[in-house]
Amino acid sequence: MDSSTTRRDATRRKLFEAAVTLIAEQGFSSTTVDEIAERAGVAKGTVYYNFASKNVLFEELLRHGIELLATSLEAASEDVTARGGGRIDALDAMIRAGLDFISRYPALTQLYVAELWRTNRAWQSTLMVVRERAIAVVEGVLREAVADGELSEEIDIPLTASALFGMVLVAALDWQSYQPDRSIDEVHAALSRLLQGRVSGHPA
Repeated sequence: MDSSTTRRDATRRKLFEAAVTLIAEQGFSSTTVDEIAERAGVAKGTVYYNFASKNVLFEELLRHGIELLATSLEAASEDVTARGGGRIDALDAMIRAGLDFISRYPALTQLYVAELWRTNRAWQSTLMVVRERAIAVVEGVLREAVADGELSEEIDIPLTASALFGMVLVAALDWQSYQPDRSIDEVHAALSRLLQGRVSGHPA
């Protein structure tokens, strides 16, 4: 990778971080390109050089963030299976990876959850695509668990994947907003017990 590409990637990361923080703080409509540029420490023209519009910046922000999450979930699952763990263990590791991601990028998570329920946005189709990307990772592990006999063939894989994904999102946001004194280990342990008892059918 040449130096110009490295500089551009660094600039785009600054813009992503500035945009997600501002939009989470004050909403998309109230956030201006001038504010994003100022927060990122770049000229306004730099924003438009990298992104055609604020809408495009936001769509790319969603894609970038969820791709990071999906990649971390995949890595957690692959690490467990590489060490000989089962699919339920892989799901548990994905829950921990999700919590780690959310604690690292709380503004992005808040923004994603807030926008998920809006229906009047130009990027609604993009939001559905990135949601499917993350949930598909969970679905894949659930399908493998069924194939390996760890889970019943009667399990509703798409709905269960959505439920697990939503459980981590909501629990993590509740933890950070209302129970910040709890450690990530405590939160993970509670969600792990739910996974073991409700999905696998074998309470921990």
